[in-house]
Amino acid sequence: MPAESSLQNVTTAPIQTRIMPQQHSVGKEEPRRWIKRYRTEVAASSASVLSTVTAFPLDSVKTRMQTYPYDGALHCVKMTYQSEGMRGFFRGVLAPLASVTLVRTVSFSIYQRSKYIYSDWMGRNLGFCPLEHVNKNGAYPNLGTIACFGAAGATAGSGITLIACPFELTKLSAQVSVLMANQKNVDPKKQAIALSYHNKGTIKTLSNIVKHRGFAGMYTGLNLHLLRDTLGTGIYFATYESSKQLLTTFSGTDAHKNPIAVLAAGGLCGIVSWALIYPIDSVKSIYQRNALMYSKGQKVPIPKIQFFRRDMYRGLGVSMGRSAAVNAVFFSAFEFFKKRINALKDAPYEA
Repeated sequence: MPAESSLQNVTTAPIQTRIMPQQHSVGKEEPRRWIKRYRTEVAASSASVLSTVTAFPLDSVKTRMQTYPYDGALHCVKMTYQSEGMRGFFRGVLAPLASVTLVRTVSFSIYQRSKYIYSDWMGRNLGFCPLEHVNKNGAYPNLGTIACFGAAGATAGSGITLIACPFELTKLSAQVSVLMANQKNVDPKKQAIALSYHNKGTIKTLSNIVKHRGFAGMYTGLNLHLLRDTLGTGIYFATYESSKQLLTTFSGTDAHKNPIAVLAAGGLCGIVSWALIYPIDSVKSIYQRNALMYSKGQKVPIPKIQFFRRDMYRGLGVSMGRSAAVNAVFFSAFEFFKKRINALKDAPYEA
């Protein structure tokens, strides 16, 4: 019996040493495989959290300047700090932190898939493949690449509007709630509604919108939001891809090895897109602000979009500065995270 027991130990021990590493490897490598498969979404969400928190105070100043008259950005900063303290600059940050992360993740996912679909279609039907052209050394942007990236961006922008609109309305309400409550010479009924938004958190603000405007009230200004995001996101991605291609061609290095090109292209795409669609965003903000003081069923007049009118560009400088900072941080972080994820290696399974 002792001899038989020893024989069993000898024959089973090697089997256990072969099986255990395999099980350990499977458990350890599975998250890596998942991260690599969804690298665009993981990189976009991580970069979005970082960039949103970094530049949120500038977004708050931009919204306040769009919806209320100030003598300038510094005056807005001074008055906000005096009346609300530092908290005022981060009022409503939770809504965009959740929404921007979700929206950017979905947006980049749609964009990545769309640009491959449009590039393949152009290659089959027009004999020109934008993605192949972009990956050639020394290539410059042309009408085909700009059209491909712009169309993919517009598709992404229109696709995320239904997700983004309620969150952005909630953010705007939180940012201007104190200003709404302090308005003078306003209809008492409207003033009472405005006071109901004062110092509310994200969830309470959303429920308050539903209370006064119904569930459809969460999508107040949806048509303006759709117009802004479709045009703006198309311009945004076309500018980013084209400027990154130009900068990498001039420097003679690969885009993934040129962080300065990514940083500059990220900042530039934010500036250009906001400069071109800013009056649409101003009208959207004003309309949504006004609608918050109306009850369900009441018709809210829509302001006219007027380009090159001075009051339509209030806060543009702050907005472009904010957008440049946000997108420079975002794209730098996005490319960094994506590069690190791509570098992850899947260990081979043990037999």
